[in-house]
Amino acid sequence: MKQQKLLAAILCAASSCSYAADDNEPLPILVVTGTRIEQPLQQSLSDTAVITRQQIEDSHAVDVAAVLKQLAGVEFYQSGGTGMQSSLFLRGGNSSHVLVLVDGVRINSATTGTTAIDQLMLDQIDHIEVVRGNVSSLYGSEAIGGVIQIFTRRGKGEPSFNASAGIQTHNTRRFAAGFGGEAGNTAFNLQASRFATDGVSAINPEIVAGIQPDNDGYDNTSFSANARYALSKEHGISFSALNSRGNNQYDQLRYDPLTFAVISLTTDKNTNQQNISKYSLTSEDRWTEYWQSKLQLAQGADDLRDFLDGVEVESVKTINRQASWQNTLSVGSSASLLLGLERLDQKVDSTGIAYTQSGRKVDSAFAGYSGYFGAHQVQANVRQDRYSDFGAANTWSVSVGHALGDAWRAAIGVSTAFKAPTFNDMYGPASWGSNPDLVPERSRNHEAGLHYAANGQSMDIVYFSNHTRDLIVYQWPGMVNLDESRNDGVEFGYAGEFGDTGITAAVTSQNPRDTATGEVLLRRAKSFGNLGLTQQLGALKLGGEWQYSGKRADYDINTFARTTLAAYSLVNLTASYALGGQFDLAMRVDNLFDRNYMLAHGYNTLGRTVFVGLNYQQ
Repeated sequence: MKQQKLLAAILCAASSCSYAADDNEPLPILVVTGTRIEQPLQQSLSDTAVITRQQIEDSHAVDVAAVLKQLAGVEFYQSGGTGMQSSLFLRGGNSSHVLVLVDGVRINSATTGTTAIDQLMLDQIDHIEVVRGNVSSLYGSEAIGGVIQIFTRRGKGEPSFNASAGIQTHNTRRFAAGFGGEAGNTAFNLQASRFATDGVSAINPEIVAGIQPDNDGYDNTSFSANARYALSKEHGISFSALNSRGNNQYDQLRYDPLTFAVISLTTDKNTNQQNISKYSLTSEDRWTEYWQSKLQLAQGADDLRDFLDGVEVESVKTINRQASWQNTLSVGSSASLLLGLERLDQKVDSTGIAYTQSGRKVDSAFAGYSGYFGAHQVQANVRQDRYSDFGAANTWSVSVGHALGDAWRAAIGVSTAFKAPTFNDMYGPASWGSNPDLVPERSRNHEAGLHYAANGQSMDIVYFSNHTRDLIVYQWPGMVNLDESRNDGVEFGYAGEFGDTGITAAVTSQNPRDTATGEVLLRRAKSFGNLGLTQQLGALKLGGEWQYSGKRADYDINTFARTTLAAYSLVNLTASYALGGQFDLAMRVDNLFDRNYMLAHGYNTLGRTVFVGLNYQQ
């Protein structure tokens, strides 16, 4: 019976119909990232996790990194406090092996190949979908480790107002307000937020001798807007925008070019401003009972500017102009066909850095098939991305699932992926060793999983093996395709609700390594995990979280020799109390026991911090 309901949800999601569920059984959570077609999370053949708006609000956290760290397979490092430069590792891949989308739009830097996820604030976000494992056959470059898709807040129900304000350790201030809902055929939402902190010194003076510690502050102003107008039951048009502007102070070390020893440190005179933005216009149309179409025009941008004594000395801006046309066709009563075309124009504008080429174009075509045959499930995808500078890259994936009764199911899959060389790799200044003859990094992934979902509980156990070749590295006198890496591991995730008690767990065991040397890849642990507990006590909700990471390799900040970062464990607490009258109090304590630990050698992390805030929801 449960399999029939899930199948009905899949078919209805593909055809925009509605259905009635039993009063005592909630509708399944629908996800889209793993197939580009809506389907219940419980039926996703991709290793997919969802962070809901309720989970975001319960966390009382400020940025995306804080909630992503709760998931299996996800690691971060950060060079200082909130807003400072960070990198994200998914399944042990490089930080450039993770594709981050906002409402389907690329916002990454074409020069570094990474996304400034540290600049994205949670006040603007409705929910996050994380797909772990190769999905290049759906999205193209960067998706070797997986895809993180962030969905901004939408208007629902009667128009209402929300606001929040709070203070935190290190003279941190947080404010947010929004208004949204539905009026007639229009759904809309506006949201704005402001965050500012004095921060801590990014560089640790106990490790880098002879420096005077100073506070490196950070502030962020963010805004999002969404509107959707239903032309009819079958047609709708929507607009979405996001802008996040962060300003941070940072410490810059200078090294002797011969010995690589630290010779000086500059402090608060160094600042940068990073502006992440995206705009999209989308038309969703059901042309026939069997054909649904989505046309999107969008632009995503990453604008980074460096200042010294208040004077701009360098800037790099990436503009990603995107157009996509996606078609979903119902095939019989239990399958769907995906067909699509995409165009990406990447442009780099810079001052202070001379690139030999400032633009490229990517034309892409993709197709997919998803079918359900009794207890069996099949998904297959193919894609070609044709770049104007280095040619074509072809990717594919095949996954098979089998239901083992109503609660259990098994899935296996194999897929390929690629990562396009960045503008820094190919077109940077001669002193960087840029090489226009580079080819894409390529990867193959195998995985097998066992999944359970029933009675308010879910569990996922996934084995994965990812092999990446033609890694782009620097070898005198320039960049070359040389290295290979491999990661084999197991991810475990659990979530359960027992009355007013909630339990979550995420554990990862992996071996991310350079296949030539056998050395573990930098800043990645062989084991890490997270355990969470929540308890509702009338108007009071309490939460606790334990985070653990094993030891990691890194480069010594003083000598560049290989060193080891110690393992660490942290305890975080949350609490909220409903005051009545649509107000509630919120509290979060991070690093309760004030542990001293490092995510990047020589850089400080925050000690114990306490946040107290007041929320209002109309």
